[in-house]
Amino acid sequence: MKGKFGLLMALLVTAGCATATEELRIYTEQYPPYNMTTNGQPFAHSKADITGLCTDVVKALLGKAELDYSIKLRDLSYGLSRVERHPDHGIYCVSKTDDREPFFDWVGPLSSIKWTLFAKPGSSIELERLEDARQYRIGGYKGDVMTNYLANKGFEVSAISNNGLNARRLVEDQIDLWVADGLAGPYLAADASDITGLEPVLTFRETPMYLAVHKETSAEILQALNRGYQELVESGEKATISRSYGF
Repeated sequence: MKGKFGLLMALLVTAGCATATEELRIYTEQYPPYNMTTNGQPFAHSKADITGLCTDVVKALLGKAELDYSIKLRDLSYGLSRVERHPDHGIYCVSKTDDREPFFDWVGPLSSIKWTLFAKPGSSIELERLEDARQYRIGGYKGDVMTNYLANKGFEVSAISNNGLNARRLVEDQIDLWVADGLAGPYLAADASDITGLEPVLTFRETPMYLAVHKETSAEILQALNRGYQELVESGEKATISRSYGF
């Protein structure tokens, strides 16, 4: 009888450990230089094929948390849909919006997006505040939070579905300004349109970005993630990663 009781207790302890060490499935999107594939492809199914500022931070904190995990790079909508429906799933780098906040636990911030208005190389445009931009034609990306923000405030925004072409529109004087992230904008301009030297005219807002984890993920995993993040910050490693990307 004692032997059977001991076996039962051992099985219960093993089951509890399995919950704590279950693989965390993580998603991200192609958004250089924060998250991106190493080969330029729009999808990746191995964490070895995914890099970027936020990716490096996430991999480092997961290493400190000592958790098993996988990372897949897919469309943002696909990743959000998976994480909203499944415990032990997470997605990065995402902003903590009012509609998202109740459904996830948030680890971070991993980095932040700087809402920036860019002009073409050599432009003489100068802005002291956002209101000064009302006289200009602004290019944006369809569905993007920065583009929607300006449009909702009554700015003249011409949004297109291929964000990389906005840099080309700038130099061809189809638009006067382009709203994009302070890091991602120049990267995208060089990659998609072979244009460098954009003028950052005004940074008017900053949005912190997080690892969002399904609310019903086990407490052990959530505690390990937050512990790993704190160790990363306190050791200075997070700041070192950010500096390596010019942040």
